[in-house]
Amino acid sequence: MTQIDLYQRVSLACSKLLTNAYSTSFSSGIKTLASRFHDPVYAIYGFVRLADEIVDTFHDHDKKVLFERFKKDTYWALDEKISLNPILESFQRVFHEYDMERELVDAFLYSMELDLFETQYDEAGYKRYIYGSAEVVGLMCLHVFCRGDILAYQALKTDACALGSAFQKINFLRDIKSDFEERGRVYFPHIDYLTMTEKDKKEIEADIQLDFDAGLRGINRLPHEAKKGVLLAYLYYTRLFERIKQAPLEQIKEQRIRVSDGEKLWIYIKQMSSLL
Repeated sequence: MTQIDLYQRVSLACSKLLTNAYSTSFSSGIKTLASRFHDPVYAIYGFVRLADEIVDTFHDHDKKVLFERFKKDTYWALDEKISLNPILESFQRVFHEYDMERELVDAFLYSMELDLFETQYDEAGYKRYIYGSAEVVGLMCLHVFCRGDILAYQALKTDACALGSAFQKINFLRDIKSDFEERGRVYFPHIDYLTMTEKDKKEIEADIQLDFDAGLRGINRLPHEAKKGVLLAYLYYTRLFERIKQAPLEQIKEQRIRVSDGEKLWIYIKQMSSLL
């Protein structure tokens, strides 16, 4: 093993450590993928999570300055094919190995940067934000799952975007209270948080269901080695979505709806048993 091989190995370990620390659900999902997909998906998650943490949680620091530095470091890593930031190092390797489009990174960073100053969205801005914050992450993973098969990637691209969109919209509903009270954000277009109605909630849920249906169609067409892991994420979100639909609007405005760790474990066990 050369010294650069060692550094790349340590960098991937950092991405895996970050993933396991920040998302037990996502970590569980990765375990149901074929082993060849584990490291690339850890690298993708590490990258997107680090950007998200900058804009959402580093309140004691100048987040604009930090994010601008992160953007420059990201593009430098992609151009030079190396980074002294281990999270960016592992991401740039996966980016190049799977021949991802630079546009995916551009769109992601654009949406993350919006969280520094944008608090209201019109329909076009809403769609653009969701594309950059969620859909492109699914497309990065799809590049990995298709392993260079561009025809398969193109055939699954639309449904993969729909699944990412559904997940993100569910997150918006789940976090609507904290987004508004802690960050002043309302992602849903033409919605006033203070005057939002049950009718508004039902319309949002109907829109999510359309994305969910398209996303499931795409899951069923994924390569077998990737299908189980993505289906697990779908099942987690299905349970969460059911809880949100059952809860009245006032409850969502009072507490964060969640799926218990016990329920997540049960879903995971059932999914893992189906692999045997």
